[in-house]
Amino acid sequence: MSDFEHVFEKPPEGAAADWTIPQNWDAYTEVEHRTWDTLYARQMKILPGRACDAFLRGLDALDLNAGGIPDFEVINPKLQALTGWTVVCVPGLVPDEVFFDHMANRRFVSGQFIRKPDQLDYLQEPDIFHDVFGHVPMLTDPDFAAYMEAYGKGGQRAAGLGMLPNLARLYWYTVEFGLMKEAGALRIYGAGIVSSATESVFALDDPSPNRLGFDLERVMRTLYRIDDFQQVYFVIDSLEALKDETLKDFGPVYAALKGQADLPIDSVLPGDQVFTRGTQAYAAKGGRFAA
Repeated sequence: MSDFEHVFEKPPEGAAADWTIPQNWDAYTEVEHRTWDTLYARQMKILPGRACDAFLRGLDALDLNAGGIPDFEVINPKLQALTGWTVVCVPGLVPDEVFFDHMANRRFVSGQFIRKPDQLDYLQEPDIFHDVFGHVPMLTDPDFAAYMEAYGKGGQRAAGLGMLPNLARLYWYTVEFGLMKEAGALRIYGAGIVSSATESVFALDDPSPNRLGFDLERVMRTLYRIDDFQQVYFVIDSLEALKDETLKDFGPVYAALKGQADLPIDSVLPGDQVFTRGTQAYAAKGGRFAA
């Protein structure tokens, strides 16, 4: 978190009580619009045949390639007509309770800034390309849209039960870095993958990570890291199945998790459905930041 620039203890000047700010689309520079176009073009050379159909349909439905950074006043009516969601701008990372309240009311929070041209390959802090290109197309799918609303409502409950770390793992391994079975192959739907040129390839092709079948309790016990490629990806059967899992009462799940040890990132358990037992070679070599 120390590398993040857009972190505030309270809503900064110009932000509303719910932390939202105007997108101020007219203030984006030509360089910033070109950065979006460069990132978009690069991803679209990679994602066909890798990203799930729902993501690719969402890109088309919202016309995120209209030229430059999307204007929320243009894309929100399209998104709202499809699933009732809207995108709202925030100055950076927001407190959990704010994040969950927006999600529970079908508002997806997006950063306003875009990475600099020399940061195309990696940016730890989520920017508008990650948030809008990575996340928003999936919100055009009714099942995924329902999942995200349910997650927001579940977050409000988990906070009161002291289970937020476990629930955060569910978000990480689905919304950010999820894989799914589709057309007889594995496909990407997680925003952290589809918005990254390198991880879009690594997640499906590299022999290093484990690829395991999704199990709710298993995911909620599994640690994760935010600063490199994933050592494990969890594979859902479908977006409808993911939604159905989230609409269950998490009370018994939380009760079962109490007192259980966290699972190492690279663990493979006897009961896991194993799509790929990874070599873990990438992590063993030190990953992205190895000399």
